[in-house]
Amino acid sequence: MGCGIPFFVIKWDSFVAVGVSKQDIREQIWDHMESQNLADFPRPVHHRIPNFKGSYLACQNIKDLDVFARTQEVKVDPDKPLEGVRLLALQSKKTLLVPTPRLRTGLFNKITPPPGATKDILRKCATSQGVRSYSVPIGLDSRVLVDLVVVGSVAVSEKGWRIGKGEGYADLEYAMMVSMGAVSKETPVVTIVHDCQVVDIPEELLEEHDITVDYILTPTRVIATGCERPQPMGITWSKISREMMEKIPVLRSLRAREQQAGKDVTLQGEHQHLPEPGRQQAVPLSAGRRPPDTPGPEANSMEAARGSPPGEGALLAADVYVGNLPRDARVSDLKRALRELGSVPLRLTWQGPRRRAFLHYPDSATAQQAISCLQGLRLGTDTLRVALARQQRDK
Repeated sequence: MGCGIPFFVIKWDSFVAVGVSKQDIREQIWDHMESQNLADFPRPVHHRIPNFKGSYLACQNIKDLDVFARTQEVKVDPDKPLEGVRLLALQSKKTLLVPTPRLRTGLFNKITPPPGATKDILRKCATSQGVRSYSVPIGLDSRVLVDLVVVGSVAVSEKGWRIGKGEGYADLEYAMMVSMGAVSKETPVVTIVHDCQVVDIPEELLEEHDITVDYILTPTRVIATGCERPQPMGITWSKISREMMEKIPVLRSLRAREQQAGKDVTLQGEHQHLPEPGRQQAVPLSAGRRPPDTPGPEANSMEAARGSPPGEGALLAADVYVGNLPRDARVSDLKRALRELGSVPLRLTWQGPRRRAFLHYPDSATAQQAISCLQGLRLGTDTLRVALARQQRDK
């Protein structure tokens, strides 16, 4: 297959002499795949999970794995070389979950082909366009149990050690799945690569948040790694920056949940904040509990009151203003986003013609937590404005 393995053996000695880095390995892989014309659309493959000639053939090898035959629910990354696995999952009538690109609007999308979908429609569903057109978001409260994880890689070793493109999304997605109970340490992880991407990786490059793989599929081989290195046990908050928190709303929601559970969620560069002795923390409504003296579950239906804006005197410290709604937005769009982020209010007042809504929470602490989770939220192409309703009125 022209895998170029000797190229890496020769280069490897010079790497060791100067101290190899993950980026060194990435650059060697990308350069080699381009120079040897092993790469496929989209090109150039630099700074991507590289697509390669023969990726569809490599994907077909997953049919030989018992773990694929047994799986009911499979999570497959949206990378181009994994398109063949996504198609096989749909053809096998498995539940297919695809991460939201860069986690901008949530964690998962469930691909839902239309009834009676033809082979051509299923092929379209397996593409990036299909992920946008034939999917529904899966919120944090959904009961997701992933039987198999399929990830893209830039490089991988026969020991199961993996290097991605350097942005950390695959590792973060896995850690988030652990945090929401969607995967366990027994959940197998598969990667699809060209033969030339299977190289030696020094163990000292591995970090605690790096995921490993159990199976490597190439156009010519199926490699069972037998890797015994433990997978990440959840999100390592000390590796998460404030900038990343701003970009990924669902991460803010998960952090609030773990903080409520008493876990250390100190971010990169932050000092650890310990709760004050004897002070009870507010419980987010989405966690399934409610403060005393608040309405029961029947009030937690997020029923939208239309056309009845709260009067100025009625605005409470627990009311949240949401503005800059798209002109064509529907109340169901906002409801779906709130569920996905775990920020469900007691009641929602919808004022679509005025491009705004009010969210009513049980107390000010829960409202502040919701504001933190909703910062940067987008509906369509518009970024919403979120603030305490009283503050917005004062402005």
